[in-house]
Amino acid sequence: MKEIKCVVWDLDNTLWDGILLEDKDVTLKEDIPNIIKTLDSRGILNSISSKNDFVSATEKLKEFNLLDYFLYPEINWNNKSDSIKSIAKNLNIGLDSIMFVDDQQYERDEVSFAIPEVVCVDAMQHKQLLSNPLLNPRFITESSKSRRKLYIEDIKRKIDEEKFLGPKEDFLKSLNMELCIKPAREEDLARLEELTIRTHQLNTTGITYDYEDLKRMIYSEQFILFAAELKDNYGSYGKIGLVLIEKLKGEWRIKLFILSCRVMTRGIGTVVLNEIMKTAKLQNLRLSAEFIHTQKNRVMYIALKFANFIEDDANTTSDLTILNNDLSIINKATQFINVKMEFEWN
Repeated sequence: MKEIKCVVWDLDNTLWDGILLEDKDVTLKEDIPNIIKTLDSRGILNSISSKNDFVSATEKLKEFNLLDYFLYPEINWNNKSDSIKSIAKNLNIGLDSIMFVDDQQYERDEVSFAIPEVVCVDAMQHKQLLSNPLLNPRFITESSKSRRKLYIEDIKRKIDEEKFLGPKEDFLKSLNMELCIKPAREEDLARLEELTIRTHQLNTTGITYDYEDLKRMIYSEQFILFAAELKDNYGSYGKIGLVLIEKLKGEWRIKLFILSCRVMTRGIGTVVLNEIMKTAKLQNLRLSAEFIHTQKNRVMYIALKFANFIEDDANTTSDLTILNNDLSIINKATQFINVKMEFEWN
């Protein structure tokens, strides 16, 4: 069952009763503030796709103390499907992780026709949203609770980056990024399970592991589970990645490598792979990685190839690709990320 990452709301006769351009005294529908805030506390983002006047609508949302809960609101006269595509692009999430709530059958049909993967819901059903299984993640982690805050920080980064005069690398240096890679602890596992479920683009296999699976692995002599955490001048990104390694005879095999899409443009993938490669080389180990091609994860295949992983044709099947790295070439580390790799050998 897919997980909804963002609920996109219409406004007139959906979030509130009435049509704002006809009546400035519209009133919120019953339970709407509680629904918005509860979704937010679960780590589910909220946004808006409404055919309305932007200034009037945002002023009304401010009056209701709700404006800050909506990321990248699309309040204009565009097709709702185009607005939803824009929201998904800005949030860097898949269209299949969006739910759209609207009172008009025509608007829901337009979205369903243009983007069939979006879940469309009649606004009359809004009171049932909080009990919808798609909106009830198994775990609510600290990262979940602060997800909107993390996106707001990222919006500030993007604005500052657009204003920055000079090469992109100089801007990245100015962020003072710190990346910590260390063995996962039990308190990390809910977030790491969440990453395996929610992350599809920066994911080498698409295989999901639940809390119990991951817990067995951190206490097993057969596996190493690394968690990656990133922070910069704007704040902490939280746990943004994991590397699951199986210990074979004289070899480390990367069973799963995942990074949050929020760090896609920061070069973190290369940095993490470099640290794993350097650690394996220091211990005279061979290094390999498993890769399963999906519709969305080609960027991770490119990351492995860029790090000099080469297909092992003898052990590759139609479903699973094995790539080996002889560790003879380790790309030069980036100069704008301070990396701390914590690992103690038994």
